[in-house]
Amino acid sequence: MANKNRNLNDAAKAKKDEFYTQLEDIERELNHEEYREFFKGKTILCNCDDPYESEFFKYFAMNFNALELKKLIVTCYAGSPVAQTELNFDDGGTLDKKHRNEYAYKVVINEFKDWNGDGREDLEDIKQYILTHSGSWERLKGNGDFRSAECIEILQEADVVVTNPPFSLFREYVAQLMQYEKKFVILGNKNAITYKEIFPLIQQNKIWAGYTKWAGGLWFISEVPGIYDKEIDGVKLKNTAAIWYTNIPLKKYLEEIPLVCSYYENPEKYPHYDNYDAIEVSKTAQIPCDYFGVMGVPITFLDKYNPNQFEILGMTENLDLYGLKTKIYTAKECKARYFELFGKPGTYDLNAAGIIDGRKVYQRILIRRRQEADFN
Repeated sequence: MANKNRNLNDAAKAKKDEFYTQLEDIERELNHEEYREFFKGKTILCNCDDPYESEFFKYFAMNFNALELKKLIVTCYAGSPVAQTELNFDDGGTLDKKHRNEYAYKVVINEFKDWNGDGREDLEDIKQYILTHSGSWERLKGNGDFRSAECIEILQEADVVVTNPPFSLFREYVAQLMQYEKKFVILGNKNAITYKEIFPLIQQNKIWAGYTKWAGGLWFISEVPGIYDKEIDGVKLKNTAAIWYTNIPLKKYLEEIPLVCSYYENPEKYPHYDNYDAIEVSKTAQIPCDYFGVMGVPITFLDKYNPNQFEILGMTENLDLYGLKTKIYTAKECKARYFELFGKPGTYDLNAAGIIDGRKVYQRILIRRRQEADFN
C-alpha cells in the first residue's frame, strides 16, 4: 500500500508542475550549432508535452525539415489544463470533446510540408497532417506517466529526449534517461545540481549544463492558479531558477576559464575552511592562476566548467558523501555555536556546509586545477 500511495502522490505532483516553457527560451538554447547537427536523422521525443500546446512540439514540428529529423514523437500527461487552447485536433468524434483533456495522447510526425496547399508551412499544416495521416494521433492507454510501461516503450524508440519534465520528479526522470542510455536536452531546477542522485553524474562528466546563461532564471507560463510573478497580455508568468541539462557534447566546455587572479599575491582574499582542506573562492572569476590545491567555488562554476582544466572532487554537504571533510561537529558544538551567534537555544548545523571562522558559507563545489601530469 505504501508504494501505491507513493505513486499516487508522485502523479499528483506531476500534474501540479504545470509550468510551460516559452518558445523564445527553447530557440535560444536549441538553435546552437551542436544541437542542430546532432538532431539530424534522429527521432526526437518530447514526453512531457501536451501536443495541443507544447512549444517544444511547435519548435520541432515547424523546424522538422530544417533540422532534418527522422521522426518527432510527443506525449503528454493526462489532465492538461491547456488542451484545445490552440491546436484543436479532431479525432473523428470518438472522444467527448468536453472531457478530452482528461486523457493522455501521442502525436507522431514523420514529415512536414504545405499539407493544406495554402502556400505556406505553419501550424495549420500540422493539424492537416494529423487529420489525414493514420497513426499520427492516438490516445494512450494509460495516463501518460513517463514511468509507465507504455511510455517506456515509446522512450526506447527515441534517439534524443527534449522537454521540460516535472521538477518534482526530476531525480526519477534523469535516472530513467541514464538507464536507457538516451541523449537529452531537458530543463531542471538549478538546485538539482546538488541532489545526491544528480551531482555524481556531473562529477563523472555524464551530464552538464546547456548554453543558456544561469543569471536571472527563466520565465515559464504558469497554469497553476494563483502561482505567478507577473502577467503580460493575459499570460501569467512564473520566474524559476531553471537551467538546461544535457549530455550532448558542447563546444563551450572546450573553452578554458581565463584565470587572472593570484592566490599568493592576496592570500587573505581566499580564507581556508575550518572543516575542509580547501580555500574559499566566492566567485568563478576569482579562481587563482597560481593555486593547485582544493578550492570551494559557487555552483554557478558549472556554467563555465571545462573538465580538461578542472577536476570536480565533491561538494560541501552534510553527509560527507565524498569523504572530504576534515572535521565533523558534535551536536553539543552545533548548539553552543547557535547560542554564541543568536543568544538563545537552538542548533547551528555546522556540518551542513563549509565553515569559515565558525560561520556557514553557501554550498560550494570542491574543485582542483588539473596539471599536465593528470593526463600522462
